Amino acid sequence: MSRASKTLRAVQWALLASILLYVVVGEMIAPRATRIDQTLSYILSSLAVGIVGTIFVVRRTLVLPATASLSSSSEEELTLSQWKTGHIATYALCDALAIFGLLLRLRGSSLQQSLLFYVGGFVLLMFFRPNVPAEPTAT
Repeated sequence: MSRASKTLRAVQWALLASILLYVVVGEMIAPRATRIDQTLSYILSSLAVGIVGTIFVVRRTLVLPATASLSSSSEEELTLSQWKTGHIATYALCDALAIFGLLLRLRGSSLQQSLLFYVGGFVLLMFFRPNVPAEPTAT
């Protein structure tokens, strides 16, 4: 269990670093802020709302049941795999939010418009850290 938790923390930190890299890359190679097509902004905003909803569905269907099951028996491989998969899927979806910000920035939007996506992905990624389920205490 400890090894899986360390692996997930490493993935989490790598994706947090990638979001910071997106900001740097977006600022270095993005064209000067111009008026972008609002349709793209609306589409990406709608997709972002859908992704946030999907994150919570993944957490409820994969992570939370696996966490409850792992608290009683932490050595069950299938449950541990489900727990890791749920976290990695959550992290990938959070990273997708930041990629939307980079896409907008590369299409000519301002930093303020892209910053919402960057910050959203970063905060959600920080919020969903892998918590090791507590072992049951003997009474």
